[in-house]
This record gives sequence, C-alpha cells and structure tokens, in this order.
Amino acid sequence: MSSSTIHVTGAEVRDGLTYDRGTIALHWLTAGLVLALWLIGTFLEDLLPKGPLRSGIWSAHFDLGFVLTAVIVALPVWRHTGGRQLPVDDPGPRHVLAKATHAVLYLLLLVIAGLGIANALVRGVALGGPLALPALGDPEWRRPLTHWHGLAANILMAVALFHAAAALVHHYLWHDGILRRILPGSGPTAPTERP
Repeated sequence: MSSSTIHVTGAEVRDGLTYDRGTIALHWLTAGLVLALWLIGTFLEDLLPKGPLRSGIWSAHFDLGFVLTAVIVALPVWRHTGGRQLPVDDPGPRHVLAKATHAVLYLLLLVIAGLGIANALVRGVALGGPLALPALGDPEWRRPLTHWHGLAANILMAVALFHAAAALVHHYLWHDGILRRILPGSGPTAPTERP
C-alpha cells in the first residue's frame, strides 16, 4: 500500500464498504475449487475402486485444476485493474498478519498449480471431451510430484482454515464487518474510484 492509504474504523466497515462483485466471485470460486480439488485428491483413492468412474473423477480433478489455475491468474489481474480497493481497517499487527496470510495462500496456490500441471504433463492425462495431454518427461517423476502436490495442498488447507477462523473471529467476536466485505451479494455492481 502507498503512503496515501486511507484507514477506516470498524463502524465504517459495518456501514457498507465491500469488495466489488468480481473480486467476491473470484474469491469464493477459488475457495470452492480448492475445497473440491482437495477432497478429490485426498479421498478418491480410498472411496472408489479402480475403474471408469474413478478415472473420470481424476480427469475432472485435472480439469478443475486448470480452471483454478486460470482463476489464480485472473484474481490479481482483476484486483489491480478493475477491482475495488478498500481502505485498511486496522493498520497494526492484525493487518500485517492478514497480508502475510494472503501472501502465503497465494504462494501455495501457485506452487500447487505448478506441481499439478507438471504432474498432468508427466502422466499424460485425459481432459474434458476429446482433449488429452501427452505424457512428457520421466514417469519416475509421478510419485514425487504427487507427493509434493499433496503436501502443499494439505498445508494450503491448514492456512485456509486459519484464514476462515480469523474471518469468523472478526465477525462473531470483534463484530467489525470484515467478513461482510467479501460475502456474496454484498458487493457493488461496478468498481468505485481507487484511492
């Protein structure tokens, strides 16, 4: 943030400062995709026997992973070109922790997407419809790529749970309106002028 950053009080946050609909939609789309991908990656092997259904769900996992990658790219582009920038509610340590948490979440998303794409290319996976990726690289990379991809996804889920818990603390204990800034249906239809 620049030195001209505006600071607001909790009352001003409660009075309707929200992110724009594009930012809100991309935030919740990211959260939904991450949760769906993590559930598939974590539990699919144990729940379904090998066969066409399991293969189809794995293909969906790779398809959704590519969608998530597109969203990961779209979010910062939108936030810096058309998204509404909100003033900082509390410029102190909580703000620093929030910024650090968001940075870690984004870094983990990038790592997971990169490892997932590398894994898809090494495996040569079927995508939606007639599309398929050719198998490139050494097949011995499958196991380590899968391991690191899964480990990064588990770390991401732990940080995301911390992020969600912090939002709930803001909402239910501190009553400061921070969570309402990003709730669906609360954003303005068009971005407002940037400070």
